[in-house]
Amino acid sequence: MASVLVAALVAMIISILAGPKFIEFLRKNEFGQHIREEGPERHSVKQGTPTMGGLLIMFAAAIAFLSTSDRTLPALTIFGTAIACGAIGFLDDYIKLRHRRSLGLPGRWKMLLLLAITIVVGLAAHRQELRHDVFIPVVNQWLPLGWGWYVLLFFIIAGATNGVNLADGVDGLAAGTAIIALFTMTAVAVTIYIRSGAPGHRIETRLDAAFIGAAIIGAAIGFLWFNAFPAEVFMGDTGALALGGALAAMAIFLKVEFLLILIGGIFLIEAVSVMLQVLTFKWWGRRIFLMAPIHHHFEMKAWSETKIMVRFWIVTGILCAAGFALFYKYYPQIRGRG
Repeated sequence: MASVLVAALVAMIISILAGPKFIEFLRKNEFGQHIREEGPERHSVKQGTPTMGGLLIMFAAAIAFLSTSDRTLPALTIFGTAIACGAIGFLDDYIKLRHRRSLGLPGRWKMLLLLAITIVVGLAAHRQELRHDVFIPVVNQWLPLGWGWYVLLFFIIAGATNGVNLADGVDGLAAGTAIIALFTMTAVAVTIYIRSGAPGHRIETRLDAAFIGAAIIGAAIGFLWFNAFPAEVFMGDTGALALGGALAAMAIFLKVEFLLILIGGIFLIEAVSVMLQVLTFKWWGRRIFLMAPIHHHFEMKAWSETKIMVRFWIVTGILCAAGFALFYKYYPQIRGRG
């Protein structure tokens, strides 16, 4: 089990050591962020900050994961989902940079590409013989979904990727909250491994999902070293979609889909704030937030980026602790159904 920590450590060291050269490469090639005109006014100073830092995260995570894990189908699917979602983000970032604008890949194309990823994830889940039901804690009930479970997979993947992407608007916010959420999912994977049998009789392959979680966490911590306020580099859609994809795939293959509501709760809040902003303006002609996503609302209320970042981290920690507590308490009911 110590090898899980090794994976995180290796990824973090690679990310920190490669970071300066990578940022220098981005600056040299003028791969700088284009700031939305309708965003907070003080964000204008961030114009031109190197972006696509997600490439650094996935590069470091890939080396750590592939060199330490047993590469089982669930772990490879989680890893592949992160890479594929990151590739969509990279395409989006590339279009923005090429056309020198803040708008990239059209939303409908993102959804179609995420649907294609969902189909592949669904095939991998079918091969793993994952049950088509979702466990609801507290009430101790399994909700059978039948083929509707595959529809749920799309909403999980699309929701997680877009939620993390929406949170990527304040230095260190998306990276920090994603690290906390992925840490919780990795703790879930480790707990499943520990409870798979007595010492010496545990199912080693059950630990494999923890390797990819640890590798991404280590790489993201290394990235956060350069992304903390004031950021030297942004993760871009490349990183945001990759982190969201990893979080979604871990929830699916660990069979804790429902708990993603809590573990990824901060990203759900970000997404819901945008939806409420649009709906209230459409129906009532007025907005309920000063600006959406909700972290911009607090910026408009003169909160510093650091205050927003830390408080959102705290909220994420509370939500993740609640999610893990529910998992830990009701795990015996989950164990026999994955």
